[in-house]
Amino acid sequence: MRAMLKSKIHRARVTEVNIDYEGSITIDKLLMEAAGILPYEQLEVLNINNGARFSTYAIEGDRNSGVICLNGAAARLVAKGDMVIILSYQHVPDNEAVAAIPRLVYVDSKNKLVGVGKKDWVEDLMAAK
Repeated sequence: MRAMLKSKIHRARVTEVNIDYEGSITIDKLLMEAAGILPYEQLEVLNINNGARFSTYAIEGDRNSGVICLNGAAARLVAKGDMVIILSYQHVPDNEAVAAIPRLVYVDSKNKLVGVGKKDWVEDLMAAK
C-alpha cells in the first residue's frame, strides 16, 4: 500500500483562529465537498507564510462562508490571513498508485471556489516514455 495525495485545497486564507476550541480545522462545506473531504477526516495543513506543517481533522463550516478556521493547538501555528494548503491522503495498493489522480481545489482570496481539477499523472508518465 502507498499513501497518495487524494485532494488539495490550494492557497486558502485563514479567516479565523480559535485557541479555546478543542481542536481541528473548520472548512467551508462547499470546499470540503469539492475536495472530497469528510467531517473528522485527518488532514495535513501547510502554512505558506511560516513553513509550519501539522495534522488535524476536518469539521464542516457553513456552506459558501469561505471559512478556514484553525482551532485548538493548531491555532498557534497560523495567523489570520495566512495562506495554507490543505491536503488529504488515501491508501491505495501499489499497482493502483500510478492511477491515483488527486482532486485539486482552487480558491480566490476570499476562499470562494474558482475551480476543481485533476492532475493527470498517467498522461505525463506516458508522454515521458
